[in-house]
Amino acid sequence: MSAGPWLLVSDIDDTLTGDAAALGRLCATLARNRDRVRVALNSSRPAGSVDRTLAQAFPAGFAPDAIITAMGTEIRVAGAPLPGWAARFAGWPRAQIAELVTGLGHAPHAAEYQTPTKASFRVPAADLPAVEAALDASGLPHRRIFSGTSDLDLLPPAADKGAAALFLAETLGISPHKLVAAGDSGNDLAMFEAAARAIAVGNAREELLAAMPRGTSFHAQGRHAAGVLEGLIHWGILPPGA
Repeated sequence: MSAGPWLLVSDIDDTLTGDAAALGRLCATLARNRDRVRVALNSSRPAGSVDRTLAQAFPAGFAPDAIITAMGTEIRVAGAPLPGWAARFAGWPRAQIAELVTGLGHAPHAAEYQTPTKASFRVPAADLPAVEAALDASGLPHRRIFSGTSDLDLLPPAADKGAAALFLAETLGISPHKLVAAGDSGNDLAMFEAAARAIAVGNAREELLAAMPRGTSFHAQGRHAAGVLEGLIHWGILPPGA
């Protein structure tokens, strides 16, 4: 591995959150090891929703190096959007895609989870093949990510959590060989595939565990933030007993 710090890119919901005491321990440990690990959060939710979670659920004073939101379509460093990232999604036909899916009878998620570059819907798994076929037949450019039992996110083709993590690492001058991802669900798979190392927390869903890359992925026993800390120690990114 090259010299310099690792970049931890972690999902938020049910990966870092879910155990407040464990999250406090992880954040304190990361603060003591800034020379070893830089931290970015990576959520499927839009920026405003994530900012509220940071204020309400994370320890006071916790400040990640970067925040990736809206399923990899938004990146902020030091509170400012990264130049050039959002521009690559200009012109994406979101309105037409949303109209097609709602026309099939599927309700969009709440407005707070929608952005100009992400359309999210509730689509039961049994109905997914018909929606996919209609999207393919339309010819509208999109990338689709299905997770849980009914969460369908539609994005521009070049967008996902993994692409955003790699772009951020390059921006921060960190080698992709020092990118470590942490997550709990299927929408984190792109991060796991992009990262040199990955951590599935103890409460990770089977949809992620079944598909995550072998050899570079670790399934922790600890749940939520405790599993992230366990994984960082497992991969030698943090020292034993950190």
